[in-house]
Amino acid sequence: MIYLAPVQGITDRIYRNLFPVYFKGVDVAIAPFISSSKKMKAENSLLREFYPDQNTGIPTIPQIMSSQPDDFILFANALYKIGYGTVNWNLGCPFPMVVKKGRGAGMLCYPDRIASFLEKTMPAIKPKLSIKLRIGLKYPDEVLQIIPIFNQYPLEELIIHPRTGEQMYEGKVDLDIFEQCLNFSKHRVVYNGDIDSLEKLEMLSKRFGSVDRWMIGRGLIANPFLAEKIKFNTEKPYDEKVKIMRTFHDNLFDEYLKILSGPSHITNKMKEIWTYMGDFFENGEKIKKKINKTHHRDNYVDVVNKVFDELT
Repeated sequence: MIYLAPVQGITDRIYRNLFPVYFKGVDVAIAPFISSSKKMKAENSLLREFYPDQNTGIPTIPQIMSSQPDDFILFANALYKIGYGTVNWNLGCPFPMVVKKGRGAGMLCYPDRIASFLEKTMPAIKPKLSIKLRIGLKYPDEVLQIIPIFNQYPLEELIIHPRTGEQMYEGKVDLDIFEQCLNFSKHRVVYNGDIDSLEKLEMLSKRFGSVDRWMIGRGLIANPFLAEKIKFNTEKPYDEKVKIMRTFHDNLFDEYLKILSGPSHITNKMKEIWTYMGDFFENGEKIKKKINKTHHRDNYVDVVNKVFDELT
């Protein structure tokens, strides 16, 4: 199975809805995290983002960012009420503002807090629980103290990115620690991290024979055809792929235009997507530089149209 990873600011509802219209191979997505709070109510706009009629694309598992059990329980059960049988707990976000609050990867160096959190939430939540985590905040072996805690509960699965929080997205993934997690965990383990080609996945699959679920984020946004290549080993001609990418881009733009106000808001949103998507194209760095120089909607549209015209 192929999972689309949660990429904050990019893999939102609109992106997930349009993705399977043009690209094959992705089975499920974890949504970018939502921070739970005591103010969470059924009519909350964050919750409305997950209403089934608003999510018609890739089957999605909502992800909750929380260090407070009561808040988590409230939101998890609200999501269950609108149809979600599984929710995901974020123990992997490495961003400093999150870590400073003791959430995301900031909890990984406090096994006692994780144990207390699960002790309170597991009996009270109605949906199944999966957990997305890194292998530690500062040290890669921090996870080895947490796996025994996870083993005490009937979790759906663990999605492990074998980097520390402090690494962010730099440096190498620690495959040795990931292997230890596989050996110690009683739960199904999903691999996440640096999959950007069929060859990379085949290498990982050869080493970790028991793993049959793979999460891809940046690699899929940069190359949305990657899941199809992995699952079916098919390859469309480059010119055809460029045309598909253009149509996908144009439909994303049109959908975001419906909800984003102001000429620069839509431009900033699309430039964020181009940060990754630009890497798909030949001369991708030059293309991204051109697009990053745009500041208003009309200017952006002109530049992007010229880029695609030159590519085709």
